[in-house]
Amino acid sequence: MKSQQKLEKHFSCEFFPPKTEKGMENLFAAAEKLTKEINPKFFSVTFGAGGSTRETTFNAVTQIQKHTGREVAPHLSCIGSSREQLKEILDEYKEQGVKRIVTLRGDMPSGTVCHGDFNHANELVTFITENYSKHFHIEVAAYPETHPQAVSAAKDLQYFATKVKAGADSAITQYFYNVDSYYYFVDDCEKMGLDIPIVPGIMPITNFSNLSRFSEMCGADIPQWLRRKLESYADDVDSIKEFGADFVSEMSQKLLDMGAPGLHFYSMNQSEATLRIWNNIKK
Repeated sequence: MKSQQKLEKHFSCEFFPPKTEKGMENLFAAAEKLTKEINPKFFSVTFGAGGSTRETTFNAVTQIQKHTGREVAPHLSCIGSSREQLKEILDEYKEQGVKRIVTLRGDMPSGTVCHGDFNHANELVTFITENYSKHFHIEVAAYPETHPQAVSAAKDLQYFATKVKAGADSAITQYFYNVDSYYYFVDDCEKMGLDIPIVPGIMPITNFSNLSRFSEMCGADIPQWLRRKLESYADDVDSIKEFGADFVSEMSQKLLDMGAPGLHFYSMNQSEATLRIWNNIKK
C-alpha cells in the first residue's frame, strides 16, 4: 500500500444523468448538500451505452459545474462511437472548461453490432493523450475482484496496466465489500510498477434487491454472510439502511486507515446514504 499511503486523500461522488426535469432538480439538491458537507474534489457523471445519454450527460455536467463550482468529470465510453464522434464530445467538454474525464470501454447498446473505432478503454486513453496532451486528467476503472468478462485475474491486471501505461492519471475501482480484495489488488499493481492513485469505489447499501441485481450485472461480489444478513431484514428498509450505513462506514474507515488515497461514493443521485457514511468516518 506504499504507493497509496504517500498520496493526499481526496473524495468524490458519482451521479447518473436524470431522465426528467424533476430528477435533475433532485440531483442539484443532492449535489449542493454533498458539496457543503464533503467538499468533494470532483463529481463524476455517467455515460450511457454507446453514448445513449450524451445530451443529458453533457447538460448534467455543465449544470452541476455551474451550481456547485466543483470540477465535474464526465464518463466517456468508446464502444459504439467513431473517432470523430469522440473528438466532437471531447472538444465540447474542453470548451466548457472540463479538465477531467473518466474513460471506459462501455457496453454495446442493445440491438447494435458495431463496436465503433475502439474496442478497449486503453485505446481511448491513448486517443485522448495524443489529441489533447495533458489538458484532461484521465481516470480509468479498476476491478479489485476482476472484471466479469475477463479471462482471468492475471489477464485483467495486465489490461489495467495497459491503461496506466497508455496515460491514465488515476483510477476509480468498481465497488466491493471485501477490503482484502482492494489491498491485494493494490499490492499486485505495485509489484508491476504501477504507481497511480487507485481510489476505492463505495456503494452505500439502502435496498438489497436492487443491490443484488446490480451486483450480478457488474460482477461485484456480495459476501455470503453479508447477503444472508441483508436477506434477514426482508422488507425492513430502515434496518437495511441502518445496518448498511454501519457496515459500509466501518469498511470505508478500514480503507482509509490502511492508506487508500480517498473514497469515490456512488451516490445514486441521493445525498442521505453517502452523508451517513461520511459523518461516521474519521477523515
